[in-house]
Amino acid sequence: MTFYLRIVIITSLFFSFLEAKTFTYWEVHQMPKSIEKDYYIWRLLSQKNTTRQEARNIIVEATRLNKKLKTVYKNKTGLTAKLPKIKVTGPVDNSWRERSKANKHFKHGLALLKQGKAKQASGYFDVSRRAYKKRYDVDKSIFWLYMSTKNKVYLKALRKSHHVNIYTLMAADNMGARYPKTITESLWRSKTNGYDIENPIDWAKVKLKMKSGCDLDDLADEHKSQECIGIYTYVKAKASNYTESYFPMPYRDVMKELPKERQALIYAIARQESRFVPASVSRSFALGMMQFMPFLVKHIAKEKGENIDLDKMFDPYKAIEYADFHLDYLTKYLHHPLFIAYAYNGGIGFTRRHIKNKQHFRKGAYEPYMSMESMKNHEAREYGKKVLANYVIYMNKLGIKTRIFPLLKTLATPSKTDKFRK
Repeated sequence: MTFYLRIVIITSLFFSFLEAKTFTYWEVHQMPKSIEKDYYIWRLLSQKNTTRQEARNIIVEATRLNKKLKTVYKNKTGLTAKLPKIKVTGPVDNSWRERSKANKHFKHGLALLKQGKAKQASGYFDVSRRAYKKRYDVDKSIFWLYMSTKNKVYLKALRKSHHVNIYTLMAADNMGARYPKTITESLWRSKTNGYDIENPIDWAKVKLKMKSGCDLDDLADEHKSQECIGIYTYVKAKASNYTESYFPMPYRDVMKELPKERQALIYAIARQESRFVPASVSRSFALGMMQFMPFLVKHIAKEKGENIDLDKMFDPYKAIEYADFHLDYLTKYLHHPLFIAYAYNGGIGFTRRHIKNKQHFRKGAYEPYMSMESMKNHEAREYGKKVLANYVIYMNKLGIKTRIFPLLKTLATPSKTDKFRK
C-alpha cells in the first residue's frame, strides 16, 4: 500500500468519525421526558463508551420501550429493559373500546358487501358511523353507506364535512362540486428567534406546552415564521380542533427545481409523515420531516457515497434530498401515488405482494375501494389513502388540475400503475 493511499484511508476514517455524533449521559439525562429523549437514550446506549451503569440509570427515563431500545439495552447490559410502573390517576380513557367496536361493525359491513348483501351491510355501516368519533372515520362510514345504498343523501352529508380525505373528494367528484377548503399560508417572517427547527428537544418542549393547556393560538403565533411553518400549522390545526385543513408548501427554493408531480408527492408524504415538522421523531425512531428509519438513512447514504449522522435527517433540505433519491427508486416500479405511498410506508416488497394478489385492484363491484379497505396492514392502508388525498390537493395547488376519480380508475390497469402486474 502506497503512502498516498494510507493518507487517503486515514483521512476518510477521520472525517467519518467526525460525522458520528456522541452524547454524554448528562446531556441525555437533562432532556425532558419525551419520545425525542427516547431516541437519544438509544443513541447513548449504542455508543461503545457508555458504561453499563449509565445504561441502567438512563433506561428508566424512557417514556416507552420499543424494539430498538430493548435490543441495544440487552446488548449493553445483558439485562432485559423494564420501566418502573406508574400508577394511573384520574379518569380512564376507554375511547379505544368504542373505536374497536366501531371497527368491527365496519369490517362486518365490508364482509357482507362481498357476499352481495348490500342492505344488511348498510345497517352495519350506519352503526359504525354513529359509533366513530373522529371525522375521518365518520366520513369513511358515510361513503360506504352511499356505496351500499346509492342514496345521494350520503354524498350530500360528505359535502358538509370539513375534513379533506378521499371520501370527501370522491363525494365532490360524484356531485361535480368543488373540493373542501384548504389553507396555504405564506408567512412574511423568515425565522423564529430562540427556536432550532433541527433540534428534536425544542420540538418536544413545544409538544409539552401543547399538553399543558396553554392558549394554542398564542403558541402558534410564537412560531409564526416561514422557517417554522410546520410547527405553526401543526398547532393552528389543533387549535381549530382540526376543522381547518392546512396544506403548507415550504422550501420552495429547492422544491421548485423538481417536476411538479414529484413536488406534489413529496409534499403529500411530508404532510402525512410529520406535518412538516423538521425535527419529528416517531415511536419507532423514524426521523425528520420525511420520517426515514435509521436503516434506510444508512442505506441511502451508502448509495450516495456519504457518511452522515442520523441527526442530519432533521435538516429539512437533507430530508427532501433523501426523499427524492428514495422516490427515484420506488417510481421505477410503481407509477401511481397510492402504490408509491404503500411502498414508502410498508416497503416495496409488501406492496408488490399486495397488488399482485389477484383479488386486489382488479375490475369488479366496489373496486378499487374494496381493495383499498381490505388491506390487512392497518397503518399502510390508512396512510396510502391519506397521502393520495394530499397528492390531489397539492397537484391542484401546483397548477395541475387533478381530480381523484381518474386516479382511482387507473388502479385496475396495471400498465398505468406498476411494473409488477401483467
